[in-house]
Amino acid sequence: MTGLERITFDPRIMGGRACIRGMRITVSLILNLVANGMSAEEILDDYPYLEEEDIQQALKYAAFLADESVHPLEPASA
Repeated sequence: MTGLERITFDPRIMGGRACIRGMRITVSLILNLVANGMSAEEILDDYPYLEEEDIQQALKYAAFLADESVHPLEPASA
């Protein structure tokens, strides 16, 4: 995962969940805020220690995780 240096994992912080820059702010929190209609500006107002790039990298990380391949099942042989 190159270009995602702001996404950190530490088993001592939030149980090792994906966090922003080692803070107790999880990627999932940011994604939930965005999914519920908050703009980046509103998130930054509510969490002034975050930076716009933190939000962008959280979204990029989610896109990376969602990039999946579908492998159709082979028909069962009779």
